[in-house]
Amino acid sequence: MSETPDIRAAAFRLFAERGYDATSVDEIASAAGISRSTFFRQYGSKEAVVFPDHDEMLEQVERRLRSSHEDSALLAVTDAVRAVLVHYVDEGDRARERYRLTSSVPSLRERELVSGARYQRLFRRYLSAWGDGSEAAELRAEVTAAAVVAAHNRVLRRWLRGECDDPAREVGEALAVVHETFDAPAVTRTAVVVVAEGTSMAGVEAAVRDALGDVVVD
Repeated sequence: MSETPDIRAAAFRLFAERGYDATSVDEIASAAGISRSTFFRQYGSKEAVVFPDHDEMLEQVERRLRSSHEDSALLAVTDAVRAVLVHYVDEGDRARERYRLTSSVPSLRERELVSGARYQRLFRRYLSAWGDGSEAAELRAEVTAAAVVAAHNRVLRRWLRGECDDPAREVGEALAVVHETFDAPAVTRTAVVVVAEGTSMAGVEAAVRDALGDVVVD
């Protein structure tokens, strides 16, 4: 979005001084030195001026996923979500001002939740495309996408509250937990079975089943 200078800065200044609900679009436009129509061309609503351009961010994330050369879908998704966190951290005080607003204004909080769900749906679609189309694979993609977003949100909230000095390190640790949970290699069990010479194939299969317990042998 090509933004006329100072609109967002003027809006946040007024929100801090008067409160979100008590600030009108006309007042924001006047403080920014623009017309009401220019404000609406840029943002469309008072709510929109609070948030980053999620459409543009989602497009960037989707391009990042499409161009990924990772051999793990989850690795590509966690790399993409790191970029989203970097965007918020780079905003600095503006991101913290937004957090204070969304924490106190229900309509803004609802809009933020909707935006977060859009990232989760994008990650789920990407992870699902790597699956075999089964119901189990679709469920795994949905749960994994939710875990990635939850890891990101936990670190972001800690940073916004001033509880985290190194968000890059913390998100790496949080995403490592996601990898351990959802991208771990399959467990392999090995058994050595000794049978008498001349034992039938059925007897060998029975011995293997006994050795492996409840593992199904096809």
